[in-house]
Amino acid sequence: MGKINNVWVFSDSADRYADLLAGARQLGEHVNAVIWDERDVTEVKQADAVYLLCGKTDKQRVENYAETFASLIRKEDGKTLILLAATRRGKGLAAKLSVLLQSALVNDVTLLERNGDDLYAEHRMYGGLAFGREKVNTAVAVITLASGVYEPLAEVNAATPPLTQVDYIPPANEMLCRERRSKTASNVDLGKARRVIGIGRGLLAKEDLQMVWDLASALDAEVGCSRPIAEGEHWMDRERYVGVSGVLLKSDIYLALGVSGQIQHMVGGNGAKTIIAVNKDKNAPIFQYADYGLVGDIYKVVPLLTELLKR
Repeated sequence: MGKINNVWVFSDSADRYADLLAGARQLGEHVNAVIWDERDVTEVKQADAVYLLCGKTDKQRVENYAETFASLIRKEDGKTLILLAATRRGKGLAAKLSVLLQSALVNDVTLLERNGDDLYAEHRMYGGLAFGREKVNTAVAVITLASGVYEPLAEVNAATPPLTQVDYIPPANEMLCRERRSKTASNVDLGKARRVIGIGRGLLAKEDLQMVWDLASALDAEVGCSRPIAEGEHWMDRERYVGVSGVLLKSDIYLALGVSGQIQHMVGGNGAKTIIAVNKDKNAPIFQYADYGLVGDIYKVVPLLTELLKR
């Protein structure tokens, strides 16, 4: 199975470079990393070459670099693959690149596969309720990769790859940020967590989240939630929502507390290796997915479990 001539990676979040580069190394002969913050050069040592996008300001938008990025790709010969993090900004940049380069684009990819000289991409459809498999028929392919598809490689190259600065090419219609407002946001990436505790509508009050955090501390786990907790009650950040349009878990353990287990939620939770459910409703759909289930009140179970784990 031959490799793709050139693979380019870019992420607007530095912590995604590790898995993007792992995929690039598996699929490509020559790997190029594109960064727009010079501090990110330490995150891309697995690349053969690094390109720094110049002209960044606090109000600059990633999507404005499509023309600049495309100018680099047009210099390449042979098959080319562009791997971007499947973030909102990443998808915006991907869409513009696909138009400029007249290339295929597949978003939210969960599997990339080579069959001879052909490239196939599996991706989420219908908000994650189904998966589609596409054959890429263009010389250049633009892919936004879901988190956790590739395991980061062990560091083998201590030397910093050569860095080339790339002049900014302004687009015909530039997106301008007029104002920035700070907000409280979580930097958690549940897609990378090994243990996750999920909380659902079985939790009666926001103040009761403390017992869940106590359990998470004892279990060394991250905390996620169902959609109503994040977008209905606003008790937790949007980044912690597990489900169709939220996070897809790859964890070793998912402990679902008071989660009913509707399909929209389990699309996100079903990727965990082991699912443990606690719900006082013995007919809750979550038990159809769980490897282990306990019919019980989370207000009794959680404190007892926390106490046992702390011993």
